[in-house]
Amino acid sequence: MPRKQKATVVALVGAVVLLAGLWLIIRNIGTPTKPLNTLAPFGQQSQDIQNLTIPVFAVAGVIFMLVLVAMIWMVVRFRSPDGAVEGDDEPTQTHGNTPLEIGWTVVPAVLLAVLAILNVQTLLKLDDVGADPLEVTVVGQQWWWEYRYDLDGDQTPEIITATQMAMPAGRDVTVKIQSNDVIHSFWIPALNGKKDAVPGRTHELAFNSDTPGIYEGQCTEFCGLSHGVMRMQIKVLPPEEFDLWTASMLKPPEQPSSAAAARGEALFVGQCARCHEVNGLDPNSTEPYAYAAKPSPNYGAEVDSSLSSKNAPNLTNFMMRQTFAGNLLALWEGDASTAVVAVPGDVPGATPDKVNIKRWLRNPLDVKPMYAENNQGMPNLNLSEDQIDDLTEYLVTLGPTTRPSA
Repeated sequence: MPRKQKATVVALVGAVVLLAGLWLIIRNIGTPTKPLNTLAPFGQQSQDIQNLTIPVFAVAGVIFMLVLVAMIWMVVRFRSPDGAVEGDDEPTQTHGNTPLEIGWTVVPAVLLAVLAILNVQTLLKLDDVGADPLEVTVVGQQWWWEYRYDLDGDQTPEIITATQMAMPAGRDVTVKIQSNDVIHSFWIPALNGKKDAVPGRTHELAFNSDTPGIYEGQCTEFCGLSHGVMRMQIKVLPPEEFDLWTASMLKPPEQPSSAAAARGEALFVGQCARCHEVNGLDPNSTEPYAYAAKPSPNYGAEVDSSLSSKNAPNLTNFMMRQTFAGNLLALWEGDASTAVVAVPGDVPGATPDKVNIKRWLRNPLDVKPMYAENNQGMPNLNLSEDQIDDLTEYLVTLGPTTRPSA
């Protein structure tokens, strides 16, 4: 077979193999069942990123294929034959080809200029929000996320929660990202790109999704022992469900109705309130305990928390969440742990996952690595099994476990 024809055949076979390999790589790349898949958009901003990613990677892929196939063709076409003597039958050497040099300078320059324009347009679109966005302050700390809702714009949050953020579908949301200790990075790939949480600074990120669902995220800036399991969630609710979520979160907890829960309440005040807030309770509270309608935004400093971040998750409406311990443990059994509803306890058959709660209370360090001896993360409080049972019975009373009646 002539060498030129052989080179063409080899190059074509190589192209087919490359295309097959690329297809195997990308065929499931946008599968939405993968929780951290940046190529499965469910929000306006993530779709804008996708609309930029596809043409950029398409152009890069075509160039990659052309260069690689041309290289394979030239290697085969101009390979020295067996037994060839070095220096014999070498091709005529040429120095300089002005049209070719202009071509391979101008074409890439134009291509990069077009891609730069698309990039700038996309970056500007990512910051676009409507006239009345919902604003949520997101605070990162080792190793969990806090969400603060200032609903009336008075610069004081009416709702402080942790682990799982809720937002309404179809409405612009602006999150103001901060940090209490070290640098973290907030990333919900299904809804937008990532943004760093830096101590002393506030960075903004916009979200808008028309698709109700629970979307997973992960801290992407190394921040210590539990960086790899510092997760977050955003729950996008239909507007009427978000209104119900807001109304439920604004209600203070009801007083415990069982003796075990009452003992757990007293234990919480004596042990847990040194770091955790339930609105109205603090380490100096006395019976009968009274709950407050609003949280204290500086609770950790007020009670002189020993934590380095001076902050621990607010537990006022603990059971309104579906996960805890930085999204590592489910708070509800069965479908209630993943249902896209305002009140998880309203799901038929919903049962609090007391096993997980007790596991965490028994020894948090068995669940996630923390540096408790340096006041980073929750320590082992060495609670007795009776204390763990009582505290669990109290915690499951925090927040509505069924849909409030109209």
